[in-house]
Amino acid sequence: MNEIPSIITERVDDIPLLLEQMQRMHLPALIDQHFPAHGNWQGLSLGWVTTIWLSSILSRGDHRLVHVEPWVGTRLWTLRTATGQGVERLDFTDDRLEIVLRRLSDDTRWSALESALNQHTVRVYDLVTDRVHVDSTSASAYVSVTEEGLFQFGHSKDHRPDLPQVKVMQAVLDPLAMPVATDVVSGERADDPLYIPCIARVQASLGRRGLLYVGDCKMASRERVPLSLLKEIFICVHCPRCNWPQASWKRRSRRSGAASKLLSRL
Repeated sequence: MNEIPSIITERVDDIPLLLEQMQRMHLPALIDQHFPAHGNWQGLSLGWVTTIWLSSILSRGDHRLVHVEPWVGTRLWTLRTATGQGVERLDFTDDRLEIVLRRLSDDTRWSALESALNQHTVRVYDLVTDRVHVDSTSASAYVSVTEEGLFQFGHSKDHRPDLPQVKVMQAVLDPLAMPVATDVVSGERADDPLYIPCIARVQASLGRRGLLYVGDCKMASRERVPLSLLKEIFICVHCPRCNWPQASWKRRSRRSGAASKLLSRL
């Protein structure tokens, strides 16, 4: 008598594609390298927990912690096959995910991870890094405001001054739109002081001089652009006359042949 086979039915969706792409980016290994787990950490590594959690967020469009464990529990075979890891449902309890968030909130380690990930991605895919676009946005939400929270009342770009907001400053490779630096700050912060720290991180991350940074007029604030940084980069902005006198701006914006070639592509 033939033995009845055991049949497992799971929703695969886009999970293998997402996990394969993140493995090609060396994301699990880089997270484990820059965020070493505590000695008492058991089970799946912090890097793999983060990677599978990211695949859940991207696949479902839902970042809430409470749904991750049951989502993993119904896809164990798919996740184990796609990652080659001994994935268990208990690797994704709310408590463990909260520990992951606390570990990833270390700004110094996060900057080092961001730099290493950018260098690997640019090198492997031979991406063009001549031009970087820098800009900010905000997101409003129906949440409670706390004194040290990210959601605060500020100038609303969504025309909803009645809602607290969080602000995001991001630098992306142009025209690919691949993020290379992201800063999330509280909603009452002004845009002007956020540009230069973001640009400095891109410089350190990509390790190149002479890049062209494109932004709006707030990036042209003369109090915000240090001379030491102007020696290493080129800036393309809509420049208000009140910020930079014409003669002063011409002295600071002399371009080499390579930079002129970049401007001609805009």
